[in-house]
Amino acid sequence: MFSLHGYGPAIFQGTILTLEVSIASLFIAMMLGIFGALAKLSGARSLTLVAQIYTTVIRGIPDLVLMLLIFFGGQVFINQVGPAFGYEDYIDINPFIAGVSTIGFIFGAYMTETFRGAILAVSKGQLEAGTAYGMSAFMVFRRITLPQMVRHALPGFGNNWLVLVKTTALVSIIGLDDMVRKAGLAAGATRKPFTFYLVVAINYLLITSVSIYLLKYLERRYSVGVREV
Repeated sequence: MFSLHGYGPAIFQGTILTLEVSIASLFIAMMLGIFGALAKLSGARSLTLVAQIYTTVIRGIPDLVLMLLIFFGGQVFINQVGPAFGYEDYIDINPFIAGVSTIGFIFGAYMTETFRGAILAVSKGQLEAGTAYGMSAFMVFRRITLPQMVRHALPGFGNNWLVLVKTTALVSIIGLDDMVRKAGLAAGATRKPFTFYLVVAINYLLITSVSIYLLKYLERRYSVGVREV
C-alpha cells in the first residue's frame, strides 16, 4: 500500500512553496529579460555591452554554483560590509529571497535572448507604419511590437519556464523548505527515499504538464488570424 507515513501535508506545503518560488522567480526573470532585450537593441554601446556581459556570464556558469555563490558568498560579503555602515549585528539572508533572486537573475539572461529574438521577428514595416501614422515610440511598442513579440516569444518563454520550475529544486540546498527538502527529510526519517522522491517527481510532472497545456492554449490564442506557411 502506497503511504506517505503522515508526511503528506508537509510535502503539499513544500509543493506550494515550490510554486511560489517559481512564480516569483519568473516575474523577476521577465523584468530582467525585457530590460535586457531593450538594452541590447537600444543601439547604445554602454547598454549593449552591459547586457551582453550579463547574458554571457550568467549562461556560462552552472546554476548550482551561482546559487551557492550568491547565498553563501553574498552573506559573507554583506556581513563584511555592514560594519562599515555602522551595523554590527549579524545579517542573515532570507533563503526565499536568495533563492528567488538567484533563479530570477539566472533566467533573466535566457529571457533576454528570447525577447530579443521575438522583437527582431516583428516586421519593421509595421513599426515604420505606426510611426508614420503618428504613434509615439511607446504606443508603437504597446500596440504593435508587444502583441506580436508575445506570439514569437511564447515557444522560447515556455521552454525557459519549464526549466525554471525544475531549477527550483536547487533552493533545497540553501535550507528552503520546498518539496525536495521536505521529501529528503521524510526519506531520512522513514528510510523510504524512493517513495518520497517519486512523489516529488510526480508533482513536478504535474506542474510541467499543466504548464504545457496552458502554453499551448496561449500559442493558439496569439496565433489567431496568423497564416502558417
